[in-house]
Amino acid sequence: MRKLSYSALLCALTIPSLASADCGEVSITEMNWASNTVVTSVAKFIMEQGYGCDVTVVPSDTVPAVTSVAENGEPDIVTELWKNSAGEAYERLEAAGKIKPLTKVLRPGGIEGWWIPTYLAEKHPELTTIEGIMANPELVGGRFNNCPDGWGCRVANDNLVRALDLEAAGIDVFNHGSGETLASSMASAVQKEEPWFGYYWGPTVPLGKFDMTRVKLGEYKPEVHAKNQSPDAENPTVSEFPAATVLTTVTPDFEDREPEVAEMLAQLSFETETMSSLLAWMDANNATAEEAAVYYLTNYGEEWSSWLNDDARKRLSRLLGN
Repeated sequence: MRKLSYSALLCALTIPSLASADCGEVSITEMNWASNTVVTSVAKFIMEQGYGCDVTVVPSDTVPAVTSVAENGEPDIVTELWKNSAGEAYERLEAAGKIKPLTKVLRPGGIEGWWIPTYLAEKHPELTTIEGIMANPELVGGRFNNCPDGWGCRVANDNLVRALDLEAAGIDVFNHGSGETLASSMASAVQKEEPWFGYYWGPTVPLGKFDMTRVKLGEYKPEVHAKNQSPDAENPTVSEFPAATVLTTVTPDFEDREPEVAEMLAQLSFETETMSSLLAWMDANNATAEEAAVYYLTNYGEEWSSWLNDDARKRLSRLLGN
């Protein structure tokens, strides 16, 4: 029933736009993770059906996308670019005027931290701080669910574990062998309403599917957090995780060529929590990114309508019936 009810709108993702506008050819990245496929599908739909663009989707990843912009000035749009992953290569591009950040496409950004289920936080409010957990290890099952080896978060977590001396507080550290087992451990505990304490990040399916509460580690200290990114940092101390900056960027040529579309993209932004909810919907419905885009556009009109100029808003409203 879901696919039948969305069939007409899904067709609009694959047929030429009926919009009457001057927008020409546009290229946009589609990174190889779920949230970016949704961002790209929403942007593509709006650009084609609202602004009349001829959109080409370019499969990519962070480093290849930045390299392509540096070498070829393409693609026009790189969205959901995680600034901490792009590193100095992105900084050099921006400084050279070859790429321009338009907006934080996720607000407040990519989030990561240590979490417990909300039902546990409501029953034992003291567990919402790391000090409360260390004073009551039995209430979280005496276990911290850590990242797999090889993940960037594993380095920071291992340093935090040493800084806090979790094991001396009676909390065993369980290093998961894969992201799948980390996610399934959360799912199993929440479905049984059992204790769970561990690391996770968003936007992701589990944080959209399960009601989780972030444990307060304390103040975010940039220098401490930077130090904790080094394996086996000497005398590590504690810092909260910051929100990662996640951008939509464009080439200056694109902004000059399509200023109205660039202005729309500068407004196109999702709450991280909303994106996690969309990913959970995709998972529950075995849906594609295109279906998730249609779901978002038909259910979150108050959010996206403010991104568009008047003409594009009217076109999308006629098409979507809102």
